[in-house]
Amino acid sequence: MALGGQTRRMAYWNWPAAADGDTGHVVVCVHGLSRQGRDFDVLARRLQPFVRVVCPDVAGRGHSDWLADAADYQVPTYAADMLALLSQLRAEGVHTIDWVGTSMGGLIGMGVAAHPAAALRRLVLNDVGPSIEPTALRRIGGYLGVPKRFDSIEAGAHYLLGISHGFGPHTDGEWLDLSTPMFRFEDGACVLHYDPRIAEPFKTMNDAIALETVAQGEVLLWHIYEHITSPTLVLRGADSDLLSLSTAQAMAERGPRARCVSFEGVGHAPTLVPTGQVDVVVSFLMDAA
Repeated sequence: MALGGQTRRMAYWNWPAAADGDTGHVVVCVHGLSRQGRDFDVLARRLQPFVRVVCPDVAGRGHSDWLADAADYQVPTYAADMLALLSQLRAEGVHTIDWVGTSMGGLIGMGVAAHPAAALRRLVLNDVGPSIEPTALRRIGGYLGVPKRFDSIEAGAHYLLGISHGFGPHTDGEWLDLSTPMFRFEDGACVLHYDPRIAEPFKTMNDAIALETVAQGEVLLWHIYEHITSPTLVLRGADSDLLSLSTAQAMAERGPRARCVSFEGVGHAPTLVPTGQVDVVVSFLMDAA
């Protein structure tokens, strides 16, 4: 796919609609900062009887190509990539597109939704909004891109469990399913399946100039959010350190006046694996289909 003026690979996981489903209706699911498209396996299986589901690996993650310049690991790059994907889907005959975005995937979704060519029907923002709490950014920056090597996927999954308390409770099987696609094998060791240079934009997060840039970005994001016209659902972990309650409440009052749903016992971010979380998303997307 030609992306950003260059030809590079953007991988995505394709879940075709069932024979009696709507093959022209696609739900695009986009993951968080260090994750990958397989995060949405459970949600995709629930939606597959009705619609097609496409779950891309954002640049530098999973099976997508790494970027030549680490400075390009930014939301505008990802949004441009996704607009190219949506254009390809439209060329295949897709007539209806919904968006489910977790954390970074939600920020990308906001940027995409603001583009007239995207014409998103419905938008789900999972534990993210125009205002992002700096405490969460510092927490994520503490582990993002740190080189790690493991003897097995099980050992890697145990490490991820230690830095992902906000994901909430899961069975051992659910956690292993979530974790396995997060790793690849390199020289006999199990390593995280993303370009560690995605962490470079976080390196100056505590600089005065960077904080000023973050504040300017927040103003822009609220401007974008207020111009979204797609019916919007905001999901929030009740204990989230990234999406504050006050921001979620403001999202219910501004722009598309999102419907907000909170999940107890969860922080950042709901994984959309537990049945109750999946039910909320499926109901929002399919009841209006």
